[in-house]
Amino acid sequence: MHERLLRALRTSIYTLIGRAVLHVVDSAPGCQTLQVQVLADETQDGVEHVEPYGFTSNPLPGAEGVVLNVGGRRGSAVGFNFGNRSFRAVGLKSGEVCIYTDEGDKITLMRGRHMRVKTLHLEIDADEDATITTKKYTVNASEGVAYNTPSYQLGSEGGGCAAQMNADLAIKGNTTQDGTITSTGDQVAAGVSTAHHTHPGDSGGTTGEPQ
Repeated sequence: MHERLLRALRTSIYTLIGRAVLHVVDSAPGCQTLQVQVLADETQDGVEHVEPYGFTSNPLPGAEGVVLNVGGRRGSAVGFNFGNRSFRAVGLKSGEVCIYTDEGDKITLMRGRHMRVKTLHLEIDADEDATITTKKYTVNASEGVAYNTPSYQLGSEGGGCAAQMNADLAIKGNTTQDGTITSTGDQVAAGVSTAHHTHPGDSGGTTGEPQ
C-alpha cells in the first residue's frame, strides 16, 4: 500500500510540468484552449492558454511551450509561452523587444529609443483625431501621396472648408490648378512679376504697372 501511494505521487510529480508541441488552437473562448502533444505518443486536449493582460496571439501548429497540470491533474492543465522557433526574430540586442509573425511583420523596440515597424500594409484607425509631435517629419513614397479631406491646413492658423497655409511652401515639378487662385501678394511667373510688370506702349515707351 505504501509503495503504491509513493508510485502514484511520483507519477503526479513527473507529469506536473512538461514541454509540449502545439497541434490545434481554439481561439473562440475567452481563454483559448489548445490541443498539444506532451509525450511522444500522448495528446492532451482542453489545455487553457494563459496569456498576459493586453496581449493575445494564435500560435501556429508546431509551436513549443510548457504545460502545467495543476494539482497533478490532466483535466486542469494550463499552457504557457508557446512560440515558433522557425519564425522568431533573431539577433536582438540586450533589452530589445519584438512582436512578429510568420509572414515577416515586425514591431521592434530597439536600443536608443528607436521603434521600427515592418509590414506591407499599415492602417491607423483613430475615430476622433491623430497627432504627431516631432522635430522633423519625412515621407518617402515611391508612387504617390493622397490626402482625402475637405480641409487642409499648413501652419498654425486655419479652418473652414478651404486649405489654409501659414508657412513657406516649395514645390518642384509640374502643378495643375483647376479653379481660381486668389493672392494678396505678388505672383512671379518665369521671373516676371504679375503685379509690377510693364509692356511696350503702342506709340513707344512702356505702359504703367497693372492696376
